[in-house]
Amino acid sequence: MNKYELALVLRPELDEEAKPAEVQKIQDLITRFGGTVVKTDDWGKKRLAYPIQKVNEGFYLFIDFEAEGTTPAEIESRVRIMESVLRYLIVRKEA
Repeated sequence: MNKYELALVLRPELDEEAKPAEVQKIQDLITRFGGTVVKTDDWGKKRLAYPIQKVNEGFYLFIDFEAEGTTPAEIESRVRIMESVLRYLIVRKEA
């Protein structure tokens, strides 16, 4: 099992009920493809360094998880088409 970190920037328009639901969807994706969520770190709403799709703010979220080598590609293909996600990045952490 490899260790990964998924960094996400979610749309700032999400309300208090929708944001946890989106986070849960992403965590469910990780577990569905054989991963284990270790930690979720919510940084809240922050200003972006530059506008993305004419948006200047976003919710920053970091999810640490363990998974096999094929899991990140599966997660990326699903997260890429989620409308609530402005940006995402999965990096492998050193052991």
